Amino acid sequence: MSRSTDLGRALHAWRDRTRPAEVGLPDDGARRAPGLRREELAQLAGLSVDYVVRLEQGRSTNPSPQVLSALTRALRLSTAEREHLFVLAGQAPPSAGQISDHVPAGVQRLLDRLSGTPLSVYDAAWDLITWNPLWAALFGDPPPARGFGRNAVWWSFVAPPAGYPEAVSRRTGHRATFVSDLRAASARYPKDAGLAALITELRTRSDDFTKLWDSGVVGVHETLTKTVRHASVGELTLDCDILAALGTDLRIMAFSAAEGSETAERLRLLDVVGVQELTGAGTDT
Repeated sequence: MSRSTDLGRALHAWRDRTRPAEVGLPDDGARRAPGLRREELAQLAGLSVDYVVRLEQGRSTNPSPQVLSALTRALRLSTAEREHLFVLAGQAPPSAGQISDHVPAGVQRLLDRLSGTPLSVYDAAWDLITWNPLWAALFGDPPPARGFGRNAVWWSFVAPPAGYPEAVSRRTGHRATFVSDLRAASARYPKDAGLAALITELRTRSDDFTKLWDSGVVGVHETLTKTVRHASVGELTLDCDILAALGTDLRIMAFSAAEGSETAERLRLLDVVGVQELTGAGTDT
């Protein structure tokens, strides 16, 4: 049996075992099999249906690590299953010396249950890994995963994504914490080429980053208050908290508002409006 056939059989089996309710999808009860449809897996992983079909049929034999990571999250694979998926695809499993973008299944299930809260998840280098629909409705879909376009530190020091409100605060204290995080990550992952390239480019492009890096500053994440002017629902004043998942280097950014407040009502409205009108004109911090 070929490697591509083994990959297809494994993906099909994992899809069949994944109940729609486990991944935040409605179960309409009219399914020939209890698991996910190919269309649903494609939606969750951000892939085309045709590509999922080709993978399962063994006609696409070289999926990238980014595709494999997206499938891992969509199928809620364990760490061991993730490594097996990479082996089946002919890719080297992520090593302990590299920054991981793996979101454990338990963490992902928790995120799924917080659908009324805008959430985004980042790795140790502050690269955006995943986000929920309400986060996209608030800030817009992130730019394509090229270069540093999905890195929150890059957004803060060099260039926020064009066309929608900034996803991070430019307050000095918050930026110092970003620098501290990258310094700690570089000590834990000295052989991670992507992290090294990010730090080098930040030092080249941002005098503010260079000054903070060279100063040895240490920052601590604290709750921020962020005001977003959204084109569809108006102004939202949100608390922004950074949460950590024990046993991982993940950072979970959560935006919330006090129950009964005008912002909480506008968040609920935004949850209904969705991404029909993606972003507001700007952000005040």
